[in-house]
Amino acid sequence: MKTHVDGCIGKIEEEVQCAKLKIENVESEVQRKIEESNCEVQEKIGNLERRISELEERPNYFPASPEFISSRPTVKPLTFDGQTSWTVFKTQFDVVSSTNGWTDFVKASQLVASLRGSAAEVLQGIPADKLTELTTVEKALESRFGDSHLTQFYRTELKTRRQKPGESLQELAADVERLMSLAYAECPLDVRESLAAQYFVDAIRDEDTQHSTRLMDAKDLKSSLAYSMKYEATRTVSKTSRHVRSMGTEDHTSRERDDKFEFFFNGLEKLLNSSVSGRKNTPRRNPNVTCWKCNKKGHVQRECQAITSNQEN
Repeated sequence: MKTHVDGCIGKIEEEVQCAKLKIENVESEVQRKIEESNCEVQEKIGNLERRISELEERPNYFPASPEFISSRPTVKPLTFDGQTSWTVFKTQFDVVSSTNGWTDFVKASQLVASLRGSAAEVLQGIPADKLTELTTVEKALESRFGDSHLTQFYRTELKTRRQKPGESLQELAADVERLMSLAYAECPLDVRESLAAQYFVDAIRDEDTQHSTRLMDAKDLKSSLAYSMKYEATRTVSKTSRHVRSMGTEDHTSRERDDKFEFFFNGLEKLLNSSVSGRKNTPRRNPNVTCWKCNKKGHVQRECQAITSNQEN
């Protein structure tokens, strides 16, 4: 019995070892295929870059292939590494490709050659014969780096957006326009413009400006921004005019006070001058003069106080 059990255990161990060996072989084969795929992708990217470089350096008189006739770039191609916004890069890439007059084939080649880092790894999931198809490459990048899943987040941010202290109306409008392009990218242009105007008015901080702009009922963001800026400028000018008029009234009142003070000061100065002048014109009394009435020195009989006291009594 024991021998039978030991035999079974031995067979099981042998089967386990065989299974491990097969797994290792499969892992090695998978790893080898992955490395081969990486090498093939890198080789294709290198070939594309080399062909693009040759096209850039080719003299104008050298006959080019028909599919590359209009591919000589006039704007430097961009690069995308997956760390920045795919939407922003896609917009810039479209502008560059339109300026350079690229065909879809050249656009696909330039897009593949512009990928770096994690963005270039997306190419591993694209068949080699599809790397020059613009739609296929763009869809793969969109599914990996696109922000379409953030649409609801941007819409919520739009609804709760409010003008910050110190933020100008122009800055607020620019941010509302940015959020609109992210939250309602699929909506028709007229619908986006109408929604942007509403969100902009709701976000204005000053209640008077917000109420006045809302009553204007603008149909697009630019009209709402223009009206709100005019209203804000008018209020600023009005406040300045009232302040200037107030300062003018205060200046007039202050001038009247100064005139009255100057009048009384001049009167007092004249009074003091006349008093001083009277003292100067009065002859100085001889201290040795003697009064005939009281026989005291220092005054004469008409100034004697004794006579005045007797007359009062």
